[in-house]
Amino acid sequence: MGKTLAEKIFDAHMADRPFEDEWVLRLDRVFCHEITTPIAINDLVSKNLDRVFDPSKIKVVIDHVSPAKDSKTAGQGKTLREWVRRHHITDFFDIGRNGVCHALFPEKGFVRPGFTVIMGDSHTCTHGAFGAFAAGVGTTDLEVGILKGVCAFGKPETLRVNLLSDEGLPDGVYPKDIALAIVAKIGVSGATGKVMELRGPVISAMSMEGRMTICNMAVEAGATSGVCMPDINTVKYLWPFIGPGAAGSGEKTYSHYDEALANFSRWASDGDAEYSGVIDIDCSKLEPLTTVGCKPDSVKPVRELAGTRVDQVYIGSCTNGRIEDLRAAAAMLRGRKIADTLRAIVSPASTDIFAQALKEGLIEVFVEAGCCVTNATCGACLGMSNGVLAEGEVCASTTNRNFYGRMGKGGMVHLMSPASAAATALAGSIASPAGMWDD
Repeated sequence: MGKTLAEKIFDAHMADRPFEDEWVLRLDRVFCHEITTPIAINDLVSKNLDRVFDPSKIKVVIDHVSPAKDSKTAGQGKTLREWVRRHHITDFFDIGRNGVCHALFPEKGFVRPGFTVIMGDSHTCTHGAFGAFAAGVGTTDLEVGILKGVCAFGKPETLRVNLLSDEGLPDGVYPKDIALAIVAKIGVSGATGKVMELRGPVISAMSMEGRMTICNMAVEAGATSGVCMPDINTVKYLWPFIGPGAAGSGEKTYSHYDEALANFSRWASDGDAEYSGVIDIDCSKLEPLTTVGCKPDSVKPVRELAGTRVDQVYIGSCTNGRIEDLRAAAAMLRGRKIADTLRAIVSPASTDIFAQALKEGLIEVFVEAGCCVTNATCGACLGMSNGVLAEGEVCASTTNRNFYGRMGKGGMVHLMSPASAAATALAGSIASPAGMWDD
């Protein structure tokens, strides 16, 4: 019987199996940020266990409140900086050279097919786009990961989601719309405790940025991780870090694409692998989507909410703050002005993405359209800084959660793609990007 990608990774990384349905895995990466990691650090210090299993495998960033907004968040950053220095962790990305963790770490080449990755952040599932098993964990598991380089997981059951289309994606439909369609069909608990394996011609044709968007939202359907099969797109994205000129990185390098592809492909699921379920989604019939209410699986076509009042538009986050997302939004906004009844905030997801957007003239497009452009930060997404809503306000957002009060106490969030968010900013109320500028 064949095996799924997740099963292959579990077999290759198993350190112990104390129970039939519990696997203790060796970790290739432990990612850390300043909100959840200081809690783990302080607890380890209190137990006289202030050690790290391998400083080269720990990657650290300050991103959730960047820069600090008060003494408490400044203290969290201070704890992280002192810990990094104590343990000689070289891959630390402080303010000014940082980014949103799930955008920054992939662009630095820290994830590979077949890797195991944990972080004290629920959207760690993003990194499964590279054919890795990546999961968000709680404080105790994070402490064990930092200290021992292992983490325990349940049996790796996999739910397969086939994204199908013979005609490509319809006008105005982007990876975020596909992610919302998946969550709507499965439900917020439909993939609980499982790996969501994304397959089909739509995924195969999709950029790594798009795959990360969809994997990012796998957790909104309850999945432990979302994964894509490693392919030539994976190889090309990682080539600066795995090609001939990348020697000295500590990881295996390759002389040509075919060699890397052959090695990465060994992690792909076998043709006769067993799944806990299989779901097909015809992407050719999708249209721009948005959430309603306060659950990610409460989804409707954007056209059905057209004209709905919006006070703020937010474009950014670990879901949709990459260069591809900024290009889609800028294409809508170029040469136009946002409505004077709302405000729009754009946060490129990393310093490098900001620099690329500046080089391409996208920042100028946003500024001339009337948007506020900020540094890379997670602040608005979880209602901590740089775009918090007032009670009763409504935001059209490219983030990943629309829980009640998520972006500010009493605030309401409609999740949508960057193109839909930009269309909404122009219209002054929820609007679809599909055919918006057709004659």
